[in-house]
Amino acid sequence: MTSTPREPGALDPQIAARLKRTPDGLLPAIAQQYDTGEVLMLGWMDDEALHRTLTTGRCTYWSRSRREYWVKGDTSGHVQHVKSVALDCDADTLLVKVDQVGAACHTGDRTCFDAGTLPLGQ
Repeated sequence: MTSTPREPGALDPQIAARLKRTPDGLLPAIAQQYDTGEVLMLGWMDDEALHRTLTTGRCTYWSRSRREYWVKGDTSGHVQHVKSVALDCDADTLLVKVDQVGAACHTGDRTCFDAGTLPLGQ
């Protein structure tokens, strides 16, 4: 099998063709601790962020509020080292298994899902 030449910094066209993005070109990316299964956070990736994540081994996200790329840990030191990236069966969500250094949440919590569980059956 031969590979197709692509521009440096471009997502592999075979991967890009599989993705089902939101109308603004994004995919939700769930970060999960690779060895414990702990769900850490949800971020958003476009093709460039996914390409950077796959090629650098560090999670890169697209900030919808700041409208810019951010590499997890560049300012906080709370780095996500990528262990694997999987696409779900519908090709519209990414699961990024990482080794999280420090807190994953911007609040300083280990996970973004520590804010409290919602009551069931009410």
